Amino acid sequence: MFLTQKRVAIFALALGGFGIGLTEFVTFGLLPQIARDVTPGLFDTDRGEALSHAGWTVSAYALGVVVGAPTLAVLGARMNKVKLLAFLLIGLAAGNILSALAPSLGLLLVARFLAGIPHGAYFGVAGLLAAEMIGPGARSRGLAIVLSGLTIANVVGVPAITRLGQLTSWRLAYVTVAVVFMIAMTIAVLTLHDPGEATDSSPREEFGALRSRAVWLSVAVAAIGFAGFFAVDSYLVPVTTHSAHLSSAVAPFVLATVGLGMTVGNAAGGVFADRRPTESLLGGLVALAVAMCAFALVAHTTVGLFLTAFAVGATALFMGPPLQALLIRAAPKAVLIGPALNQSAMNTANAIGALAGGAVLSANLPYTATGWVGAGLALGGLALALVAAKAMTSFRSAPIDAPALE
Repeated sequence: MFLTQKRVAIFALALGGFGIGLTEFVTFGLLPQIARDVTPGLFDTDRGEALSHAGWTVSAYALGVVVGAPTLAVLGARMNKVKLLAFLLIGLAAGNILSALAPSLGLLLVARFLAGIPHGAYFGVAGLLAAEMIGPGARSRGLAIVLSGLTIANVVGVPAITRLGQLTSWRLAYVTVAVVFMIAMTIAVLTLHDPGEATDSSPREEFGALRSRAVWLSVAVAAIGFAGFFAVDSYLVPVTTHSAHLSSAVAPFVLATVGLGMTVGNAAGGVFADRRPTESLLGGLVALAVAMCAFALVAHTTVGLFLTAFAVGATALFMGPPLQALLIRAAPKAVLIGPALNQSAMNTANAIGALAGGAVLSANLPYTATGWVGAGLALGGLALALVAAKAMTSFRSAPIDAPALE
């Protein structure tokens, strides 16, 4: 493969990750517009309840990831990887088109669930293909390249597409995301070749990861601990407009600030996880809880909102690398289901966090109270991590090749 073609192929894989970052997080920025459209009567009488109902779309997408990630990873173990990648990208595009066309909240929930199904398996397949192009022993680096697209999406893409949706329609935002996936699929099919036996797996080997105690421990810690982040992030736009009393035009900048925090936290977490992975995980959970408490106390002010938005993103992603590294080490032969289970854990957290934050809005509490919920969930993850620490011997093995993480 020529160097330029290889670069274009890797770009296509990262572009798919960029599209997933858009589709996963764009709903957060456009929640008021979605609520107004799919719950019109309720929105006029009880805006908090309407936003809570619209927040179910976040949980529906997350549940799609949880169901689809391990299922498609196992079913696709023997498939041609390029064809599987194309199938997953088409599925992602179709789910977003259905979301754009959904006339009611019920159908939108179904569409978001379907859109989430290919999400987790994509990272497993795309990471393998990227690693094959980089060279032997580059599995972590390959996954990091694909996930870099998702990180960039949170800094640039999500704020931009949020503003697009605000100025036009949330439906057009979903259509735009679908176009991104189709472009990524077209470039990938034209530039990639299947790695063949070098990265072949089997359903038996993939299922074998489910017997690993370390895998389930890391999944549980991520599902509870990261839920705190999503409890706040899912409702940042209402906090911006109703608690901080800023214009909706400011919301994309708040979301970009979170994305910058995620980028910084992910990079810092990778450095510290190589040296002291257990301490990095536990410290990240403590820092996340502190950031959430600060958010609850000061996010009603402009400066406080931006500072704590950055802190929440940074502390959440700081603890990501040691969790991802553990999954890779705990299931070295399950080349697809390891990254897929990680995505399932993150999106279980997404579903839990969105529902928990929505309960705050439904109870007519201050929107910034989502920070207290987030802090409680982060501390729950910390308690679980402390209980499990002695059993998670892999964390004490150093060094760990910890890739970037969503």
